[in-house]
This record gives sequence, C-alpha cells and structure tokens, in this order.
Amino acid sequence: MFSSRLLALPGVYRPQGDTQLLADALAKEDLSPAIEMLEIGTGTGALALNAAARGARVTAVDVSRRAVITARLNALRQHLPLQALHGDFTQRVSGRRFDVIIANPPYVPSPAERLPTSGAARAWDAGPDGRLVIDRICASVPELLRADGGVLLMVHSAMCGPERTLKRLAQAGLAGQVTCRAQVPFGPVLRSRRAWLQRQGFTGASDEQEELVIIRAQAL
Repeated sequence: MFSSRLLALPGVYRPQGDTQLLADALAKEDLSPAIEMLEIGTGTGALALNAAARGARVTAVDVSRRAVITARLNALRQHLPLQALHGDFTQRVSGRRFDVIIANPPYVPSPAERLPTSGAARAWDAGPDGRLVIDRICASVPELLRADGGVLLMVHSAMCGPERTLKRLAQAGLAGQVTCRAQVPFGPVLRSRRAWLQRQGFTGASDEQEELVIIRAQAL
C-alpha cells in the first residue's frame, strides 16, 4: 500500500512488516479533516502521509534528522501537507492534544543499557528489555491524547510483553487491548543477535519468526 515514490535517505527506517501492520490498524480509524494526528517516529513518513492523504492534519516527530528530511521530501513529492519535526516527541509537541497517536517505536531488545544516540540503530534498539521507548510512550501519551476518546495505536514485538504495555496504559487511565497479532520472519537485526536473545530468554533455539502486536488504547 506504500507509494513506490517514497524516498529514504541512508540510515532511515524503510516501511516493513510492522509498518504494514500499523497501517492496517490505522485504516480502521476515522481520519477526517477534523482529526489531528501525531506520529511518533515517522521514518520515511509513510504512515503520516497515508493519514494526510485521507484528510487528517498530521504532525510527525523523529529523533533522526535524516528521517525528518526524508518525510518532508516525501510530503513535497506527494503534494501532501505534513508538519515534520526533529527531536524528542515529548518536547516538540508539549502542550498539544491529538485525536489519534500512532507509534512504531524502537522495540528490539539490545545488550546496551541505553538508547543509541546516532546511527540507524536508533530505529530499533530499545535497551535490555526492548521497552525504553515503549514505556516513555505509555507514560507520556495520556498528556497528549484528547481526553474525550483519543486513540493510541502502537506496534511492537511480543518479546517486549504486551501485557506490560496494557498494564502501564491502564495505570495512566487508558483502556487498551491487543487488536492484532502477526508472525513475521526474523530480520537481519534479530538474526545477528540470536544467541544473545536466546540467553536472555526472548527466543527459543528453533525460533525463526517474531510475533508482532498492535496495541489500541483509548482515553476514558
């Protein structure tokens, strides 16, 4: 469903299976011109532009300057309005409220204790349990969603514990559920750290696929 015209500067995360899964979930939401949407971690801008094409007013944020430039270029090429901002989402959209927030955050467990500060790995490495960014989103989204039914859609690996995500969102006042599960083959990153993932108990010796989940949560 993603345009073949999408550009991606070197190091920018290209649409993959998790992007498509999130796109399928987003297709079920109202994205009329009255809707304000935020995308956390836009990459090429594929999902943000899909929403803009449906009429939503979209703001996209990414910590990667190259991703922001890429999203802006793709918006220009597709003649679609998009506000693409560089930086941490909690700072760049502080004080604003959105009807819909979507996120495909870094969620791959990594031996590193902290998030990478540069390079392509910022798009996937998320600390020893894969939750460094997921937990920040769970904590911050209630202040960014409209209180009268605002919706969060987030995709992440089942390795990260969907039940933990739902519990954190519930503690923050959002009613959430897993609305979709899908199996995808291990990509290069998971294959490269297969031995470490096995030692940490994230995967079994014979595992060749990763389960992805869509979390949908709504402000009460």
